[in-house]
Amino acid sequence: MDRQILSKRITDILGDISRLTNALYALEMTDIQRYPDNYEVLSMDAAVRGERIACRLRHLIYSTTNVRKADFMNDVAQQQGIRIENKEGIMQITLPSLLPKRKQQRNTEFLIDPFYFAFSQYADTNQIQKYRECVVCFSHVYSRELPSRRIRDYDNIELKQILDVVATFIMLDDNGLLCDAYNTTELGDEDCTRLFIMDKSLFPQWLSMHQNSIKTISDF
Repeated sequence: MDRQILSKRITDILGDISRLTNALYALEMTDIQRYPDNYEVLSMDAAVRGERIACRLRHLIYSTTNVRKADFMNDVAQQQGIRIENKEGIMQITLPSLLPKRKQQRNTEFLIDPFYFAFSQYADTNQIQKYRECVVCFSHVYSRELPSRRIRDYDNIELKQILDVVATFIMLDDNGLLCDAYNTTELGDEDCTRLFIMDKSLFPQWLSMHQNSIKTISDF
């Protein structure tokens, strides 16, 4: 890469880091109890800037080194805490954050890329079942230490991109006739999203194990 282009990209990233630092200082000075709306705007701004910085650094690596994207994304997936496992016939996936709001202008590349490559690696090293009919349960886990007003309606959460990745590897088709999707909300130690994919016959048993959720399960 031309040195001038590389220098400009690095300068742009440094500018984003400076703006992120300013956003975090403003966030620290904002009273979340008195000005919850301001706090939400500032926290979203900081989060989006952080994701943008991470994605820009990824592209810098791809364009200036011989590091393979697949190898790097697998490292990123581990750092983010993305976990994929199969327990007693139920595929369980843990993502390190809450899913974004629908129509929200966020850089989903930050999560989708490492999730896709983590699932690809899992599929290469494990025997997985391709479902013709299944149930996908989204468990939205909110930190119990933060205000409950953060909890969103299910129809305001973007699920499609995550479901598309899952469908690529373990579903024959994700249309509504073959794939039932459900949501539940729970309190936990930290924000995260958990997915459970199972044969429809296993859903009643799974549901009985999640009766302590703070909202009843429902269709989205």
